[in-house]
Amino acid sequence: MNRLAATIPGVDHHRVSLNGTELHYVAAGTAGSPVLLVHGFPESWWVFRKLIPLLSEQHRVFAVDLRGFGDSATAAPEHDSATAAKDLSDLIACLDVGPVHLTGQDISGPTTFRVAAGRPELVRSYTGIETGLPGFGAEMLADVTRGGAWHIGVLAAPGIPEMLLAGRERAFLADYAIPSLTASPDAFADTDVDELVRSYARPGAFLGAAGLYRSLLSDGEELRELAARKLEMPVLAVAGRSLDFTPATLRQVAANVTAVHIERIGHYVAMEAPAQLAAALRSFYADVDGKS
Repeated sequence: MNRLAATIPGVDHHRVSLNGTELHYVAAGTAGSPVLLVHGFPESWWVFRKLIPLLSEQHRVFAVDLRGFGDSATAAPEHDSATAAKDLSDLIACLDVGPVHLTGQDISGPTTFRVAAGRPELVRSYTGIETGLPGFGAEMLADVTRGGAWHIGVLAAPGIPEMLLAGRERAFLADYAIPSLTASPDAFADTDVDELVRSYARPGAFLGAAGLYRSLLSDGEELRELAARKLEMPVLAVAGRSLDFTPATLRQVAANVTAVHIERIGHYVAMEAPAQLAAALRSFYADVDGKS
């Protein structure tokens, strides 16, 4: 794997072998209830670089690169959200810090929901940031006739990401993915783009995302079955401008949902409004911890 090219003060980098793969994650903080941050696409743990210092003042914070992303091992062509969820469950158990405040955004929503629904003993609370679920309307994000995103179909089609995006990572990220979904022009510095380009320029670097987007289009029935019994742990739904249906979606699958809407931002909440997101998360975590 590529060398680790970027870091921030106060984090330690770790690798762990589990579920037939190797995951890279960072850890920060020495006290407080544990938090696991899970990125979306086109992202890696790096999109939490502004958030981690704010949370680690009061919590033990872990941020993982999902299989096929960042500096974790690349994924197989048949990768899916069920496999990614097993990776996360095994990682939480391996961390041996007790149940975590599981916090996922964007395309990791279905994966993290699987963990919360299938392994609730591992999850102290669940937060979904700018995310949706297949079976509850997220499939519409791929309907370009109704404003859906063309890149979902591109990523879900076998072989097409490698054909169209390999070697064009910087153009895809800097000219399309980031500006089209960001309402804050200064949210991503050149160094942020450089780090994301580095990770997505690896051979096979789009296979992880491809598997999760295929799952988005095919897992509706399975997730509806998982949601037949609503989540019982406290749930926080965080919405920006892009996926304002996040709270409505999570209210369909959880019994106790708190909603937060952050104004004047786009999709990349942790990069665009880290202080506001951190305040919402800290308040929610504190409330959950106080009732535990």
